[in-house]
Amino acid sequence: MEYIDRIKKIKSAKKITNEQLSEMTGIPLGTLSKIMAEISDSPKFSNILAICDALGCSVNYIVTGEPDNDNNYTLESGEIRLIENYRQLDNHGRELVALVLNKETERITKANYGIGTEPAAKTARVLTPKKPKSTYIPSAIAVNGRRSISLYDMPVSAGRGMYLDSDSADEINIPDTAKTQTADYALRIRGDSMEPKYHNGDILLIQNCDSVEVGELGIFVLDGEGYFKQFGGDRLISLNREYGDILLKDFTTAECYGKVVGKLKKK
Repeated sequence: MEYIDRIKKIKSAKKITNEQLSEMTGIPLGTLSKIMAEISDSPKFSNILAICDALGCSVNYIVTGEPDNDNNYTLESGEIRLIENYRQLDNHGRELVALVLNKETERITKANYGIGTEPAAKTARVLTPKKPKSTYIPSAIAVNGRRSISLYDMPVSAGRGMYLDSDSADEINIPDTAKTQTADYALRIRGDSMEPKYHNGDILLIQNCDSVEVGELGIFVLDGEGYFKQFGGDRLISLNREYGDILLKDFTTAECYGKVVGKLKKK
């Protein structure tokens, strides 16, 4: 009797003895022992039902051996028709359906990113970066309300870049205000991927940190290429929607070089 074998398998996996199962089901131990030993040719259905309830499995599984359906999905009539039509397709048709389905799912996910999806990570998947040395001069000793800061010229906004290198930095003077005091270095960007808010040639003020919050702007280096982007949890996002998202999973290393805290006004 195969259904007895399935009962024994579950009972053994749960480490339940005949004595314990007898207490759990209310079936006399002698009767239960006969069922387990397959001496009873036709056990009562009520006894089988009690055993299934005690073991936490369905009668259908014990009787037929078909795994229980635990997905709790309720299909609508339109979904049922789609499944029926799909089953009539040949391999070529099913491949086309899978292609369209994947493309449409990707489009909707991008359109609704962050809405109705799993929560995005709060910090970037980053390694500890080689941070530029800060040249911050406390406001108490700033000269004439201004302080010196390192300016790097790095084409981050356009895509390809380089690691921040202290040898390539110039020193500039910026206003020493409460807003600019959080900046550790400055960076001149190239390209139009962050328009309309940030333009080619703008000088950004950067605060040293190795991670940023979702939605914040930061400087990132991915496999040696520099980017000024908005952090999206598992991706970097351009404000200019003509540029697609950059997925962090596509890179071996992803480093955060700081958070953008502002930009200098053009004279």
